[in-house]
Amino acid sequence: MRLDDAPESDNVTDSRGMGGKLAIGGGGGLLLLILGLVFGVDLGGVRPAASTSGPPDKETLVFTKKVLGTTEEVWTAEFKKMGKKYREPKLDLFTERVKTGCGTAPSAVGPFYCPPDETVYIDPTFFNELEQKLGGSKADFSKAYVIAHEVGHHVQKLLGFSARAHDNDASVRLELQADYLAGVWAHHGQEKFKFIEPGDVEAAIKSANAIGDDRLQKRSGSFVHPEQFTHGTSRQRVYFFKRGLKTGDASMATLQKFFEEPMGRNGELRDF
Repeated sequence: MRLDDAPESDNVTDSRGMGGKLAIGGGGGLLLLILGLVFGVDLGGVRPAASTSGPPDKETLVFTKKVLGTTEEVWTAEFKKMGKKYREPKLDLFTERVKTGCGTAPSAVGPFYCPPDETVYIDPTFFNELEQKLGGSKADFSKAYVIAHEVGHHVQKLLGFSARAHDNDASVRLELQADYLAGVWAHHGQEKFKFIEPGDVEAAIKSANAIGDDRLQKRSGSFVHPEQFTHGTSRQRVYFFKRGLKTGDASMATLQKFFEEPMGRNGELRDF
């Protein structure tokens, strides 16, 4: 991924190295379960990576600032087309655990977006787990896809879609829409910054495929239970990311389809 021409966001906070001393209060279990499912990865049985004694690496910070900067450029322009103003989210890099507007969360929940404080939280060690334990990729564009997916949840909040997450069916629709929005970001980001290099799209697709509900259920030794899906199948996560990448269409008419198309008994939303 080439980010030479990408702007650096001013909305990134680096809290790495300050974790590990925050207590999880009462009721935290349910809250953390919700947050842990935001990106579709249940890391409850994965031991969080140990923190290092050295200072946080600057390369990760600069990369994150640049990726978030491209999302700001893309969504500011797309919201302008809708006659709306885009309010930029924050992003916090952390290690071990972090206090958020949604409560205190350990890194084991994976990347997540907290609507009350409009912040994306990411422990960069997640990407090692994504590649080594889940079969995804930790290539730069795959990391950018993860960030763009979480920013997609912020876009959903601003457009009023987040309020529809009241059951598993609605959750699947929201998550597939967030994958689609990540594709829309990639489409317009490529037009403006030419940041996609050979192999990049394949890396993002590899990660999207690795975190489908059906694949995660199989990896856990379970049968596939569509009624328990929260994020969609591997096929559909890939399909809607690629759909957004191809069309770049962020119109409300298209985004509404995620809540209008029927859901099949196999847990898949009808393709469109």
